Amino acid sequence: METKISQTDEKFMREAMKEAEMAAYEDEVPIGAVVVCRGRIIGKGHNMTEKLHDATAHAEMIAITAATEAVGGKYLNDCTLYVTVEPCPMCAGALNWSQIGRIVYGAPDPKRGYSLFSPSLLHPKTEVIGGVLEQECGALVRDFFMAKRG
Repeated sequence: METKISQTDEKFMREAMKEAEMAAYEDEVPIGAVVVCRGRIIGKGHNMTEKLHDATAHAEMIAITAATEAVGGKYLNDCTLYVTVEPCPMCAGALNWSQIGRIVYGAPDPKRGYSLFSPSLLHPKTEVIGGVLEQECGALVRDFFMAKRG
């Protein structure tokens, strides 16, 4: 069964893509994320592992921290995370603990995506939609690594 992708999902994925572009500009792996609650972005992030010298500074982690600060609590059950690439197991675990209501991702990650290891890492009530602007999101990462390899 194919899920119909809404204009709202595309709109917020484009915002996540802007974050990914900022990461690429900073010579970070271009993954971006935004957390949306009631139609408003309450958290943003892009990969900052190189800049912060922190292996946990993934886009999702930074966006979760900003969003929980905005809501004044650790739970994001009424929120949606938009992220350009499928979350890794570490980020999926953090999303579980935040009880995020919904995750919308662009490109799958066949090497390090959470679903490869354990789809049950997420909270049981979390809805997941993949493939939103998949080609464009995937191209951001592919183009970045192709340029690195020269």
